[in-house]
Amino acid sequence: MTNTLEFISVPPTTGQPPKGLIVTLHGWGANAEDVASLSRFFNLPDYQFLFPNAPFPHPNSSVGRAWYDLRTENMYQGLTESRQILTDWLLSLEGNTGVPLSRTILSGFSQGGAMTLDVGLKLPLAGLVSLSGYLHRDIEMQNIASLPPVLIMHGRQDTVVPLQAAVSARKTLESLGAAVEYYEFDMGHEIRPEMLELLRNFVIVNA
Repeated sequence: MTNTLEFISVPPTTGQPPKGLIVTLHGWGANAEDVASLSRFFNLPDYQFLFPNAPFPHPNSSVGRAWYDLRTENMYQGLTESRQILTDWLLSLEGNTGVPLSRTILSGFSQGGAMTLDVGLKLPLAGLVSLSGYLHRDIEMQNIASLPPVLIMHGRQDTVVPLQAAVSARKTLESLGAAVEYYEFDMGHEIRPEMLELLRNFVIVNA
């Protein structure tokens, strides 16, 4: 484990300073390269993309990473550390890129979506995007003055993270006063092009 995050950075294709930042967190057992391969499909040439690697090695993969353990005997082990590391890294981005959190979108897939909602709700970000994600059961919502807008997208046939997780996250966030955009798709645990189009529109409106 490291006390900072390795990441892939994809600068704006315009050659100009970034209009905003889009941070995307990978899922359990994946890595930054997996999600970085999606950057060309976002169609957001004015934005800089950042794809961090989770701090822990995956227990069953030589190249996969994990934000925390999902095995039953070690469930959620590492979450506290990842929270702090990811928070500190996000807070460092303005100094490194010149782009404030108010123009930064935090997004993530599966476990990365869970980390997005967990950490992102406590920061003054432009918006949060959860792709096939979920809300941690122990998430602490005290002392939150205002919540960033949230986009939740999920597959109805998802057998990894059941649809009910997205429904529950939506209800919880709306009860806290968050503005939530919510979409379901006839698909499993995956990312489809139509999801990236919705993400693109969300970024343009909020960042």
